Amino acid sequence: MNWGMIGAGVVMGIAALGSAIGIGIAGQGAIGSWKRCYLNNKPAPFLLVVFAGAPLTQTIYGFLLMQSMLAAAQGADIAKQCFLMGLGFACGLSMCMSAVAQGKAGAAGSDALGETGKGFTNYIMVVGLCETIALFSMVFGMIVC
Repeated sequence: MNWGMIGAGVVMGIAALGSAIGIGIAGQGAIGSWKRCYLNNKPAPFLLVVFAGAPLTQTIYGFLLMQSMLAAAQGADIAKQCFLMGLGFACGLSMCMSAVAQGKAGAAGSDALGETGKGFTNYIMVVGLCETIALFSMVFGMIVC
């Protein structure tokens, strides 16, 4: 059994789990905001889809890191395999939490943009800050494996 390959699968799975949770949270915010727009006979901003879909990228980062980890796991000794398994859990969890935080920020951004029609740039910057954690996890994970 190659524990490094298990770690590669884990990073992908946990990152995707975070994306699903984050999209669910952000999607609820977007739908609620659209509902309020419709009730108030205001135009419903399509831009809210950006907030709802933002956490999806963590799945891509998990996939890219998984590919690097699979290559590193081939023929690796047991110490490296254990390291890769730990790396998979750690990076997967950080990507997961990044997506959850991004979903919460996206839900708040949807609420604010739907109500005021202003501030998209400011809101998307906060969503991007949440994304940065996942990017760092992916890049640093690729460097060390």
